[in-house]
Amino acid sequence: MKTRADIYGQEAADLLREVSMYPGLSEGQLARFHPGREEKVRNLLAHLQRQGRIAPAETGGYFPQGEHMRGTDTGLVRSVWVLLDFIDRVEYHSPGDFPVKLVFFSAGRMYEVVYVSEGQEALVAQALKQCRQGESRRIVLVEDAGQIPLLHFPDISGFCTVESDGKVSYYRQAEPD
Repeated sequence: MKTRADIYGQEAADLLREVSMYPGLSEGQLARFHPGREEKVRNLLAHLQRQGRIAPAETGGYFPQGEHMRGTDTGLVRSVWVLLDFIDRVEYHSPGDFPVKLVFFSAGRMYEVVYVSEGQEALVAQALKQCRQGESRRIVLVEDAGQIPLLHFPDISGFCTVESDGKVSYYRQAEPD
C-alpha cells in the first residue's frame, strides 16, 4: 500500500522533472500535464518553492532553483503549448536540439516541434534540409502565419501559431498546382 508521502513524492518528482526539462513554464501549463489535478499542482509548486527546489520568475514561469536568471526561452514555452494539445495521446516527450524545440511520440510516431522566429526562416530551413528524411513528422511553430510560404524542408506535417494565452492555431501549406 502506498503512503501519502509515496503518492505526493512521485507527483512532486514528476512536476520537478517538467520544470527542469521545460524551464519557464507557467502554472497553467504545468497543470495541463496533470489534468484534473490543478489544485494539487498549485500546492506542489508552493511546496517545491518552500523546499528551495524551484523558483518563480518575474514573468510568472517556474525554473529550477538558481536558473531563473538566465531568462525564458519563449520558443520552448510556446512549443510546450503545442505538446499540451496532444498530451493525452503522448507516450514520451523531451526537449530537442536546435532547431527542434521538443520531440514527442504518439501512436508510435515521432513528432518534432520546430520553432521558427521571424527572420530565421532561411537558417532553420537550411539546418533541416541537412537532416535525414522520413524519421519524424515536423510541426512548425511560427510567430506569424505569413512566415509559412518561406519555409520549405522535409517532413513538414503542418504549421501552427500560439497566442499569448496558449491557444494554438494549425495550418497546412497549400499543395502546388
